[in-house]
Amino acid sequence: MIDTHAHLDACAEPAAEVVERARAAGVGRIVAVGSGLNSCRETLAIAEREQGVFAALGIHPHQAGEDDALRLEELRELLGHERAVAVGETGLDFYRDYAPRDRQHELFERQLALATELGKAVVVHTRSASAETAEALERFQGTVVLHCFSAPELLPVALERRYYLSFAGNVTYPNAEELREVARQVPADRLLVETDSPYLSPQPRRGRPNEPANVVHTAAALAEARGDDANELAVRLEANAAAAFSLA
Repeated sequence: MIDTHAHLDACAEPAAEVVERARAAGVGRIVAVGSGLNSCRETLAIAEREQGVFAALGIHPHQAGEDDALRLEELRELLGHERAVAVGETGLDFYRDYAPRDRQHELFERQLALATELGKAVVVHTRSASAETAEALERFQGTVVLHCFSAPELLPVALERRYYLSFAGNVTYPNAEELREVARQVPADRLLVETDSPYLSPQPRRGRPNEPANVVHTAAALAEARGDDANELAVRLEANAAAAFSLA
């Protein structure tokens, strides 16, 4: 099993302990996500130390108004590391609006260009900006992972363009039937699973900080919702993640 999105540098406990518990739960690989340059550097350091940990590195849309957004040459250098497998998370967040929208658009476009230049997948955060996100991605020809997918209105575009849709712990919540219905419509080869640790703990662990070991609960919930055999889906999810992030 692969957790395709975890903020290991934001977990309260040392990354080594969190990763060890993940291994014990059957989660052999993790895509750790850096948000901002300092976070990216720490995430890369974790990936260097921990077997099975890879890095997705980007400047979050919340940070679009900050100095890091002007320092993409430094991000490009970090993305040259052998453990860096994707650009992101990047995208648009018009729900929180922590950064001016024009700055978010500019930063998103620049990171998409960086992903194109480097031939890496892009991990996309979108919230209350589905139409704008779809428009920004229209010309991008690389691999797209829609992280923590929770925008049913984006499903038709995602299916048409064959994006990967990654589901997090919120798909397990009792009131998330609409999201589970979306998950049923995703082709098996476009499906990913993540924790977004330390956030969005799945229902069996709700109320506690999330961690990569918990991705097995989300995978089980997806299998149940889709009517899939849990073991077969786990194998499919592993293969999808390997393909999306070009993992050996």
